[in-house]
Amino acid sequence: MTIGYINSVETFGTVDGPGIRYVLFLQGCLLKCKYCHNRDTWEKENYKKAISVEEVFKEILRYKNFIKNGGVTLSGGEPLLQPEFCLELFKLLKNEGLHTALDTSGFMFNDKTKAILQYTDLSLLDIKSINPCVYKELTGTPIDNTLSYLNYLKDNNMKAWIRHVIVPTITDNDKDLENLAKFLFNYKDTVQRVDLLPYHTMGIIKWEKLNKDYPLKNIEPLSKERLDNAKAIFKKYGF
Repeated sequence: MTIGYINSVETFGTVDGPGIRYVLFLQGCLLKCKYCHNRDTWEKENYKKAISVEEVFKEILRYKNFIKNGGVTLSGGEPLLQPEFCLELFKLLKNEGLHTALDTSGFMFNDKTKAILQYTDLSLLDIKSINPCVYKELTGTPIDNTLSYLNYLKDNNMKAWIRHVIVPTITDNDKDLENLAKFLFNYKDTVQRVDLLPYHTMGIIKWEKLNKDYPLKNIEPLSKERLDNAKAIFKKYGF
């Protein structure tokens, strides 16, 4: 019996994939993103609930009529830190005809990930920056596995939505934004959409509750003008 370690659940999610979705936020993450708004998901031992695949599957089926035109999303944290749970649950969900989405940084890219992707309808791939130095500075990890993940999707005709947070003075950089849009243009058959997410400070309270120092406390939320600027850059490349 495979156990999943869960931080929280959203039963009627509308932003983590198409349609209305049942979203499981799994506990644990190896990235240390400076703007993380789910800081409480990092340490795997701090999970809120431990539940078996069978139990969570039965719980999801209670909502099947509501999510039949949406589906189920595994998020986090980083769901791929619990690959056995992800794989077993997605197999059950696909047998029920439910759409599956994986919200991931792509950092945990290995054979176990490839097995999960065979039962994944959509990857919500978070690319923090296309600039390797900025990526490493923001997350504490290299970008290589994220790009390998995207290449695997392309090579296997799999679909993705790209998520990119625009942070003033860090990723709100016209050159880097242009380079990311240009880079993703080469994946047009894989990338169905790009979500440009404005940096906000709503996650600071979670850092404070954990008595952690928020690294970007002096950075203001992204302005509408700068978000529109980023959207204009990506629009030139068809996104």
